[in-house]
Formats: sequence, C-alpha cells, structure tokens
Amino acid sequence: MKGLKQGLLKTRRALRDNLSALFGRSSARSEEFWESWTAALIEVDLGVVSAMDLTGRVRERATRERVEEPDRIRGLLEEEMLSILKSGPVKPAPETDSRPRVTVIVGVNGSGKTTAAAKLARFYQRRGEKVLLAACDTFRAAAIEQLGIWADRLGVDMVRQGYGSDAAAVAFDAFSAARSQGYDRLIIDTAGRLHTRINLMEELKKIVRVLKKADPGAPHEVLLALDAGVGQNGLVQARSFLAAVGLTGVILNKIDGTARGGIVVAVQRELGVPVLFVGVGEGMEDWAEFDPVLFTRGLLGGERSCLPIFIYLISVTSLILYLYNDQTQNRKNTAGSRRRLHETSHRPGPPGRSCRQA
Repeated sequence: MKGLKQGLLKTRRALRDNLSALFGRSSARSEEFWESWTAALIEVDLGVVSAMDLTGRVRERATRERVEEPDRIRGLLEEEMLSILKSGPVKPAPETDSRPRVTVIVGVNGSGKTTAAAKLARFYQRRGEKVLLAACDTFRAAAIEQLGIWADRLGVDMVRQGYGSDAAAVAFDAFSAARSQGYDRLIIDTAGRLHTRINLMEELKKIVRVLKKADPGAPHEVLLALDAGVGQNGLVQARSFLAAVGLTGVILNKIDGTARGGIVVAVQRELGVPVLFVGVGEGMEDWAEFDPVLFTRGLLGGERSCLPIFIYLISVTSLILYLYNDQTQNRKNTAGSRRRLHETSHRPGPPGRSCRQA
C-alpha cells in the first residue's frame, strides 16, 4: 500500500511551495501574510469558508501566544486542522447485531464507486467477514461485468441480474440471499447518477426504501464515493446525496492524482460527514482507513529527499560487489593456473618413449 502520506504528495508539495515562498517574503504580523496563507489553503481545495476559518483560528492563537516562527505557525496549523477533523464522527457507524450489515455506495459517474465496492469487500474480507456483493448498477452492462471480475478475483459471491433490471429488486434479492445464507455484510454498488437528475435520485431513494422494508435498520451505511480531483464540486455532490438518501460517510478516491487533498477538511467541516476511507492508488491494497493524525502530518509534514543517499548507497554497494567479484575471479584464475601447471608437470610422456634422455 502506498500509504496516505505518499498519496498526499501532490497536495503537500503545492501547499509547501506556496507557504515556503510566503515565509520568505512576509512577516507573520502583516495582513499580506495571512491573506496569502488563506489563498494557499484555498488552492488545495479547503474551500473559502474552511480556509478562512482555519486561518482565523491559527492567527488568533499566533497572536495570543506571540508566535512568529514559521515552523511553530505550521505546527499551529496542524493542530487546528486536526481539531476540525476530530470535531465530528471519524469512524463508521457502530456495529449492530443485525446481519447482514448493509452498505450502499452512491456517487456520480466516474467517481470510482465500483472499485470502491470491491476494495471495501476486500477490507472486510480480511477482517474475517463473509461478504456478498450486489450489482445494482443495472444501467450499464459494463458495470455489472466489472464488479463480477472483482468478485471473481476476491473469491466473494455476487448477486446480479441482466442489463436494465429493476435495481431495487436486485437489492432486495441480494438482501434476502445474504440473510438466508448467513453473510456478515452486503455491499451494494449503485448506478452513477448526476446529482442534478431528479428521476435518477428517486430511483436511488427506492433502493433505500426497499431495504428498509426488509430490515428497518438498513441500510446501515450509505457511503458517497467522491473523486478528490473534482475539488469543491464534490461538496455540491455531497449535499445533494445527503439530502436525498442521507450519508454516513465518504470514500475519497484518487487522492494520489490530485493537489486537492484539502477537500477532506471541507467535507468534514461544512457537512459534518466523516471521510472514512481514502483511495491512494489503483491497486487493491492502495486503500486506507482515514486517520486524521496521519492526514494532517501527510498534508503539512516536511519532506526530505532520500534520493542522494539512496544513489550513494547503491553506488557503494555496487563497488563493493564489483571488487568482491573481481577478487573472487582472480583467485579462481590463479588457482586454475596452478592446477594446470601441476597437471602439466606430472603428465606422462607418449607411449614407448622415455622422458629421460638416452
């Protein structure tokens, strides 16, 4: 797994470059310093409201505590950002005795829902749970096939129907199968839909209603798959899905491919919806439970290049191996020469002739 810190590399570099230039040209006592600070946070997609709030908190503390050193101000920023991320729920909804526990994954097209469903199945599978997948994206035959491929790779069962089937009926059948066959968890992949398409959102509501009829506590989780690269538009999506079906958490995908990792703070602060999982790559293991402490350190932590040291160690190691192999070969050549000389000196002469002169 790449890890959260590696996944935040682009965001960290963008923020670091802006703040490094800022520290070199402005005093922490100037208005320009704090305005530029806010702009740097907006650029990595904390959002205007969140960036201004965060800057205000840091500035107030810096003034009160008489802090002007860049490293100490950065430390205050980390503390205040962590405070925001910990202000709401940061863990999934509490487990219940009800089985199966139902998770519905929603989101717009291209947000990584199907891959997220597979990675989530893998996550719970590794915890020893018996997982069932349900392909309720019946609007795209390719989506059913894609989830089926993931199910085969993971060795988990999957409920599916043909293209164009009633998605709510598929969800109901999957729930019935999961309950009767003793599955611990049912993960439902839904069709991608624009948050502005009312009729599609109504179909999503229907899936939720059908599940509630089967089990009043279901779905136990409704997770929004969000592409980190869409930036502040992700907040608009989240608000729409939150109003339509309610959200218990966010899966933030593709955070390794963008400099907009600050959207995590905006989602938590402005919507009160916790980011539960973070996708940091394409591989099945490139997936992490969201950890506020690791996130803030990964976003704000300094980075030193290990490349020169790495190259030096490789060079030294190569030289040592070269010298060792060279000496070994020389010893082999010397031993071979001595052996051939020894064999020559004891070789018998041709038959019928004496080696001694007559």
